[in-house]
Amino acid sequence: MAFTNIQFESIKRVYDERRMLNQAESDRRRVYVEENIPGFKELSDKMVSLSMEHAKQLLAGNVSSSDEYKKEFSELSDKKKELLKNASLPEDYLSPIYTCKDCMDTGYIDGQRCHCLKKMAVSMLYNNSNINDYLKSVDFSMVSDKYYTGDELTSFKDTYNNAVNFVKNFDNDFKNLVIYGTVGSGKSLISACIARSLIEKEHTVLYFSASALMDLFSRYSFDYKKREDLYSSHSDIFESDLLIIDDLGTEQVNSFTISTLFTCLNERFLNKRSTIISTNLSPKAIAETYTERIYSRLVGGYTFCKLYGPDIRFKTKFDRSNA
Repeated sequence: MAFTNIQFESIKRVYDERRMLNQAESDRRRVYVEENIPGFKELSDKMVSLSMEHAKQLLAGNVSSSDEYKKEFSELSDKKKELLKNASLPEDYLSPIYTCKDCMDTGYIDGQRCHCLKKMAVSMLYNNSNINDYLKSVDFSMVSDKYYTGDELTSFKDTYNNAVNFVKNFDNDFKNLVIYGTVGSGKSLISACIARSLIEKEHTVLYFSASALMDLFSRYSFDYKKREDLYSSHSDIFESDLLIIDDLGTEQVNSFTISTLFTCLNERFLNKRSTIISTNLSPKAIAETYTERIYSRLVGGYTFCKLYGPDIRFKTKFDRSNA
């Protein structure tokens, strides 16, 4: 995942704050020890002087002093440890403090992202997805075919396989999906499972209801006082690795939303940014509602997945109440 400038600055601030707070705690400990443990500061000053003298000797070409230096330095260090021990403090009380000892709060180990940075990135991606709490509660193990039969079961299996392969091949195979069908048939659940799987792989995913997406576009276009505040969200819609538009057809459809929808879908398609659309509308209804131009873009660049059958949400709720 490549961080956006805003994401990078946000993460950088977290690590800067960690280092600042840890350094402040280290300074507090040092002052406490020097003020409350007699003789400790004097030992520290001797070690500094010893190191400076040793450096002078090395610059003068006298390398034979190294063994004696190491011996004296070790003795002074042991005395400091003994003083800390006598004060009921751990030997490493004055060692550098790190929130993550592996990367020493840099976020990187040998040029690669540390596990702490990866964890922070995933957490940020969840928070930016627009449905953070819901995504954390779903995964593909929750998707079941128990309520489907006959042709409905065949459609479900095709859709499920398309979803799993979409995630599996996301990095190498540019694809877009339209998941359509009856109310409660599992369209939003499958979309959310895809979103979670990709976020866990550190991909940027945005999840909008169609009405919320069009509302954001409208405010960005017409509310000039808020435009600067909305700039980041507006840019992310076009730049995120995956955009999920849920419940297409529930928003107010007019010339503005139709034009805006086409621009969004077309720019993402041209830039090879994947999009998933879930809708209760049939392909024919999509063509009738959103013009032939949008329908043509979908037909030419999206895989259509049909889900129909019983209301899974109602069935699941009914089963729980009768368990």
